[in-house]
Amino acid sequence: MQGYLATRWLGRAGMEVTALSLGCAGIGAREGVTDSSAVETVRRALAAGIRYLDTSPLYGESERRVGIALEGVPRQDYLLSTKTGTHPERRHDYSWDGTMWSVENSLSLLGCGYFDLLLVHDPRDEADMQTVFGACGALAALERLKEERVVRAIGLGQRRHDWHERAIRSGRVDAILTYNDYHPLRTTALTGGLLQLARDHGVGVINGSPLAHGLLAGPGAAALMPPSNTDVVSARRLFAWCEAHGVSPVAIALQLSLRQPLIGCTLTGAKSVAELDQNLGAVAEPIPERLWAELEAAGFREDAATA
Repeated sequence: MQGYLATRWLGRAGMEVTALSLGCAGIGAREGVTDSSAVETVRRALAAGIRYLDTSPLYGESERRVGIALEGVPRQDYLLSTKTGTHPERRHDYSWDGTMWSVENSLSLLGCGYFDLLLVHDPRDEADMQTVFGACGALAALERLKEERVVRAIGLGQRRHDWHERAIRSGRVDAILTYNDYHPLRTTALTGGLLQLARDHGVGVINGSPLAHGLLAGPGAAALMPPSNTDVVSARRLFAWCEAHGVSPVAIALQLSLRQPLIGCTLTGAKSVAELDQNLGAVAEPIPERLWAELEAAGFREDAATA
């Protein structure tokens, strides 16, 4: 497979991103993560060749810490996205004014001058979606900021596929971020048609949570969740399969996403240098081609050949 440094165009967002990039939710944690460790993680990612970083006001200290890490880094050396609608001080505010306020706040924290991508983040319900798409809503505000070159591309970051489909069909978004729906336990982002719809409309796809919110990091993570949870049951079966075949579940999960040609970018949510190095090692781990067919035969998906 191609290395994680292989670049792909993120649809009409106009961004050539590294296939594996850094999701910065984990480094925003107020407990267990320090400023220095977060900054070190971002800088390690950049040093390893990762050029795209994704953050959000929702992610605790993430924007501030990413801003510190990027001090002194030439702006052309990285691509950066953040989100609007989930700032703790104006949570679920998808209005024009709320969006403008959020973007201005993010620009100040990140010190970046402009964003390569700005995503509307996690609307809760139909009322939120009506505001997002309304004449004085988040998308209209982002379209204005796009005209003013404060943002280069805009999109939607959330989980519901029907809302992603609405955004794609509207012709108003350049990229989407879908999460926890393309990994060995569940590939509904493909089987439900979302990935192909995005490709058909030229919309780039970012895959978040390829490790199922950390569940696939290893048996220790699964032990912290209710044993009756369907994903936990499947994860334990995957761990056993990986052990029998001499491969790591992290390698299987990350490489599964990287093999999917309808996905433009896969995010690693590493919250430390150690986790980042583990993930970089996992994407370089040799996996014999025959194992992908065996993985699917065992009841886990391997969809690259069908796309």
